[in-house]
Amino acid sequence: AHQQGITVLQKELAQLKLPDISGDHRVRHVGKVHYELSSLDLRSFDLPYSRISLVPNVGLQVSISNAFAEVDGDWRVKLRFIRDHGSFDLKVENIYIKISLKLGSDTSGKPTVDTSDCSTRISQVRVHFSGKFGWLYNIFHSVIESRFRKILEGKVCENVVSSVHSELQPYLQTLPVTARIDDMAGIDYSLVAPPTATAQSLDVDLKGEFFSLAHRSAVPFSPLALSFPPDHDCMVYFGASSYFFNTAGFAYHAAGALVFEITDSMIPKDIEFHLKTSTFSAFVPQLETMYPDMLMKLRLSTSSAPFLTIGPGGLSLKPVVDIQAYAILPNSSLAPLFLLSVVSNVSAVIDMKSSRIVGNLTVGRYGGGAVQEGGWGVRTLQSIMNILASSILLPRLNARLDQGFPLPLPDRIQLFNVLVQFHQNFLLLGADVRYQPR
Repeated sequence: AHQQGITVLQKELAQLKLPDISGDHRVRHVGKVHYELSSLDLRSFDLPYSRISLVPNVGLQVSISNAFAEVDGDWRVKLRFIRDHGSFDLKVENIYIKISLKLGSDTSGKPTVDTSDCSTRISQVRVHFSGKFGWLYNIFHSVIESRFRKILEGKVCENVVSSVHSELQPYLQTLPVTARIDDMAGIDYSLVAPPTATAQSLDVDLKGEFFSLAHRSAVPFSPLALSFPPDHDCMVYFGASSYFFNTAGFAYHAAGALVFEITDSMIPKDIEFHLKTSTFSAFVPQLETMYPDMLMKLRLSTSSAPFLTIGPGGLSLKPVVDIQAYAILPNSSLAPLFLLSVVSNVSAVIDMKSSRIVGNLTVGRYGGGAVQEGGWGVRTLQSIMNILASSILLPRLNARLDQGFPLPLPDRIQLFNVLVQFHQNFLLLGADVRYQPR
């Protein structure tokens, strides 16, 4: 922020437009002199020493010291019947600028920034006039220098306020309030409060909530407070709570996305069984007589959104999956066979890729079938479900998770040196920041 901000500010200040200066001055033993300074050209404006510091509960303060500028221009003089003109060089040294930036948020939840205070102090202005009557100007150069100092001090702060509104504020507004994920869901990244400055960091609380595009409804659980570890090795940290991930499950469940149908044609060729009634007759014997050797369809769904937990060991969930089995009759209609509710142990690996949170799921053994625990039928069912999950269901889910979900970043920000840590109730992502200019 310091590097890019000062670069922009220096460029803006170097383009300052200075007004012509004119006036009358009475010189002792000489009389009233009318002078004009015109065609003022700011050749350079350099900011060699600057820093940005945090002001707790306010925002940021930009301090610039020992800045300097050079100005060229033309002068014109009128003394009684004498008229003359020439050029001048003006050097402005020891310029001190202090800018206070107040951070906030607007009604849409986007961050805002405003200049709450700006002061400029110039300690030295030196002007040299050339021309036939340059000596005359040099007599009252202090008047010229004083006027020029006041004009430049006002112009600098005027330019700073303008730059904050025209450059910094629009850039902060590129932080996304919402991100469309796919045809079913989006993420709400709006600020729930203005950014807070502390002595060590700038903290921004974002909603971090998935929602269904078709119908947005209230989330039936509350977010948990995050307690960040006292690390400051990375430039930026993102805390994604279990609330963030659970609203994803809630949104996709509400959108009907957590329903999967499996048919025999979807089973990979290298797996040595078919989705037929004969396969399941081991624990439902009557299938052989009622629907002999017929193809089947399985419809997997969850009666409620899956709820996950995050701890130091990682991310896990135990969804209850309803498996409705159908026989596909000769006329292509479906005959319901049985309904099983099974519990699965699912664990997730979370990482970052191109500023997106990506994931990969692994599924443990299914349990809780509809027949006596420990029987041959249960073991067969577990084997079948594990095969279907690992060969069909997981690849589809992981392909979607590998596309990832975008982090809320302003334009042209790239993350690198990423670290991923699991803490109680939240995932911590740390990274360094690289800014890509236009």
